[in-house]
Amino acid sequence: MPDYTTYNKLVNSPSELLQNRQEEQFLRFHIEPETKIMLPIEQVTEVLKIGVGKVVPIPQMPSWVMGVYNWRGEILWIVDLGHLIGLNPWYQQEVNATNHTAVVLSYSNQSHNNRNKSQISLGLIMTRVEDIEWCNPDGIQSPPASAITSALAPFLRGYWVKPDGQIILVLDGDAIITAMPQN
Repeated sequence: MPDYTTYNKLVNSPSELLQNRQEEQFLRFHIEPETKIMLPIEQVTEVLKIGVGKVVPIPQMPSWVMGVYNWRGEILWIVDLGHLIGLNPWYQQEVNATNHTAVVLSYSNQSHNNRNKSQISLGLIMTRVEDIEWCNPDGIQSPPASAITSALAPFLRGYWVKPDGQIILVLDGDAIITAMPQN
């Protein structure tokens, strides 16, 4: 005999089903030991381990640009995300590692005539990647202006309070990619 429990649950509680559809996935990670951040999973392409000596510094770039890395035969710009948003730079943190943890963000730049579409990717260095969170975007709140720094403000989508009370900053990956200097 078939089990109709799941079916009945979905039919009898459409608002619960609708609520689950509204949730999005976010990648949760740490930049400093106490700073938890999330990025929309749709903006994340890959998580990499990069040898510390494999990032080639580029002169005359902002201090938060660590350099470039050969990723899949392409040049991937590597950014110290903590430094970019006004936290301690990676090299000042107490991290004893031979590898960087990088999250690769991707952004599709499509022109108005839909003919010229380019993919822009950027590697963000962080302390560690944790997990994937399901979050209803309506639950992301705007912080008070006095609670954020001017360095963080352009990249902050808001913050989310988990059911257990943890506060997680939610960043906008497109804003981070847009901050890169144009060559």
